[in-house]
Amino acid sequence: MVDEPVYNDLNDKIGSIDDVIVSPDRQATFAVVSVGGFLGMGKHYVAIPIDHFEIRDGNLFLAGATKEALKSVPSFECNRLEKATKPRKVKAE
Repeated sequence: MVDEPVYNDLNDKIGSIDDVIVSPDRQATFAVVSVGGFLGMGKHYVAIPIDHFEIRDGNLFLAGATKEALKSVPSFECNRLEKATKPRKVKAE
């Protein structure tokens, strides 16, 4: 699903899937859509609930959406956690 283009009802490409948010129960809950930008610069990221997407003829559609509408939604910012350190063995005394 990541890097897949997203289209609206007019078959206009309005963005692409940048990431998928998975809940603790392992269900995909949101897709992070990147909108606009050029060569990775100036992209706007929005989180859209998974159930808002439709699959038609193998393509992802977001009914009623436009690039302009998605750009007006507050930007999604991922809070990436630092990589956990590897646990170490503790010697018993």
